[in-house]
Amino acid sequence: MLYVPRSLGLYNFLDISEVNSLGKSALLVRSYKPGTLEPLQDLSIVPHVEPTPAIPFQVSKLMGQQLLDVILRRHLEKFSCSVEMGTELRSFEQSDEGVTAILAKNGISESFDTKWIIGADGAKKRRACLRDHRVANTNRDHNKMVWMGDFRANMRMVNKFGEGRVFVAGDAAHPTGGQGLDSGVQDADENLRLFRNLGIANKSLLETYSAERLPVISETLEVTTSILDRTITSGDISAGRSHILYMLGIKCRFSTIVLDEFVASAKPIDAYGVLDEGNLEAGDGVPDASNILQVVRVEPDATTLFGLYRPWYHAILVFALSLADAAPILVTPVASPVGLILVDREGYAYSAYLVEVGQTKVFVIRPDGVIGAIVHGVKKIRGLDVY
Repeated sequence: MLYVPRSLGLYNFLDISEVNSLGKSALLVRSYKPGTLEPLQDLSIVPHVEPTPAIPFQVSKLMGQQLLDVILRRHLEKFSCSVEMGTELRSFEQSDEGVTAILAKNGISESFDTKWIIGADGAKKRRACLRDHRVANTNRDHNKMVWMGDFRANMRMVNKFGEGRVFVAGDAAHPTGGQGLDSGVQDADENLRLFRNLGIANKSLLETYSAERLPVISETLEVTTSILDRTITSGDISAGRSHILYMLGIKCRFSTIVLDEFVASAKPIDAYGVLDEGNLEAGDGVPDASNILQVVRVEPDATTLFGLYRPWYHAILVFALSLADAAPILVTPVASPVGLILVDREGYAYSAYLVEVGQTKVFVIRPDGVIGAIVHGVKKIRGLDVY
């Protein structure tokens, strides 16, 4: 499977760096002259882009799902959590207090009470494996076709991502031809943000899961369907592919739970677009910045902003000339005690977050790596209270 930069960034955000470090570079795709085994051309369907301080993950990586499964299971074990295989969900009933599920394993049924259910089962796929089928002109030491897949594009999606205490994510909600797994990773990340906040949140927060994800998936399907149609028509597998498939331009500026005091009016929904580094608004994915110096330490240490953001808390990033300038913001009821004082030695953070020198600007970073709010700070501190 091919994991795009946005997914790699989310895995890093979840502190699962092995997906990026163990992933392989995307292979070239060889096409042949019609009706022959004579190579026509070798193409890369993944344009190469050099990483930058703001976007450290610019290169898609290949990794088999079986290896990803091992990595994720090992990560879950750190939290005393395991995956139970061979267990079927037969039915469930929900109430205002929880969900009762009927499970079956080895022919034995049991009732299980839980607070929430997330359906994340994958779309079923049919495979065919052919061995000892000779092919020519492979330019390799071996010349056997060892695997062949029957691929059928499934272009469909649900009309909502949840009802009450039951939610869906990934292929269970929207099996797509090409970006289903990446979209599923983002669904799960959004779920994590919601459920991390359930202790203090109300029902309206849960409803934003569908509101934020449906436009993204709808536009994703439009893009991938267009690419598939052009590929079939032209025979060129690279037709229609661009940097939009990196999914770095995904945003939820239209969400009811984001706040931006620097945007004058609402804009049309553009959930799945090309990344525009010259425009940053609440609802966008958060940029990184490297060579950031932490000065509230015995020994000052350099880090990145991505190294400070984590999925189990909101982060408030205050840009100010001095701690005195930031003081009125830091004593508001919604702000936690100051954890870190950072120095942007190379100006990477000011550049990525589009902050002018001398300007006071406050960013609220959600647990899913999305900018939840951008407010003025000292002059309009009430904006932070509203968020």
